[in-house]
Amino acid sequence: MPGLIGKKIGMTSVFSAEGKNVPCTVIECGPCVVTQVKSVEKDGYDAVQLGFQEAKEKNTSKPMKGHFDKAGTTPKRHLAEFKGFEQSLNLGDTVTVEIFNDTKFVDVVGTSKGHGFQGVMKRHGFSGVGETTHGQDDRARKPGSIGACSYPAKVFKGMRMGGQMGNERVTTQNLRVLKVIPEKNLLIIKGSVAGCKGSIVLIKE
Repeated sequence: MPGLIGKKIGMTSVFSAEGKNVPCTVIECGPCVVTQVKSVEKDGYDAVQLGFQEAKEKNTSKPMKGHFDKAGTTPKRHLAEFKGFEQSLNLGDTVTVEIFNDTKFVDVVGTSKGHGFQGVMKRHGFSGVGETTHGQDDRARKPGSIGACSYPAKVFKGMRMGGQMGNERVTTQNLRVLKVIPEKNLLIIKGSVAGCKGSIVLIKE
């Protein structure tokens, strides 16, 4: 699917034609530069690699400098591959948010906010063991039994327990495109997108 690399600006709300207040997310979508064009003959599949946001040359390795020099562009901070572009693109071409002018729905891939180590009540919605009465004053937020059986005497894989929460790759599908602002490289879509303000997202048609 064709797409672009973008940066989540934040959330706001707009009024629809029916007068309803619609929550929406504002994404700075591109412009992206074509840094590599892959083909079936050479790479085994068709794809276009895009670069987004300027990077300092001192922070770019020599192999990557050669990669960007071949494309005739400055070093980029973020790279991603997309398939299914209808128009033929060449090295150094610029792809803007205007590719979404006739698009009604998009999928957005982002990284969810990290919450560190969390217990089962916050991570999985457990209700707890019960009231802090009858002497059980230290088990109110505990998970309870995790598999009390004689055989097999082990904890099965996939048991819901405390652990790292968030900081995962999340894809939000079928978000309606409300408005495209090409002069400011902005894309306004209905609903929320995973990630914090300023995080990098992939927008796919």
